[in-house]
Amino acid sequence: MTFDNIFKVIKVSRDRIGVIVGKKGSVKSEIESKCNIILDVDGETGDITIRLKSEASLTNSGIFKASEIIMAISKGFSPERAYRLLSDESILQLVDLREYSGKSMNSLDRIKSRLIGQSGKFRKNLEDFSGADISIYGHFVGFIGTYDETSLALNAILMICKGSSHKSVYHMLEEHNRKKKLAKMDLWEKV
Repeated sequence: MTFDNIFKVIKVSRDRIGVIVGKKGSVKSEIESKCNIILDVDGETGDITIRLKSEASLTNSGIFKASEIIMAISKGFSPERAYRLLSDESILQLVDLREYSGKSMNSLDRIKSRLIGQSGKFRKNLEDFSGADISIYGHFVGFIGTYDETSLALNAILMICKGSSHKSVYHMLEEHNRKKKLAKMDLWEKV
């Protein structure tokens, strides 16, 4: 028995439908089993309907977790990275780069290039410094991680979008890590 009146519909670009379904439906069935929901995928329109599987599903957050996972995959994350959202501590945060580039496609491309860096170096370093998973897809930047991880990554991304140099962003990240280490040392000294 399904609960047809309890559902959520998410619009996904058609080029990401294949990733959400997966090879032979593997990703779709994994999301369904982990979140205790049923997914109906319409490849023509890009609509994905999330339905509860059973009455017991009413007490857990399956629909919300599944919608976050699908939203993350639709914004460029791999399914493996998106599954990090199953943890209650992890959140998905999205930034629309058009807010910083205006209507200019050249400006959007320049910002995306600065965020990715040469051979993906800046994005990789930012993931290492912050601990958040980062995806740059279309005109969105997405973060998956704890609140502290995503807020640190968001601050760095916004600095780049507003024109700061990579050097000043790295300095901010190193300063944050230094303060974090000092706070840990203080904690040990008090014990």
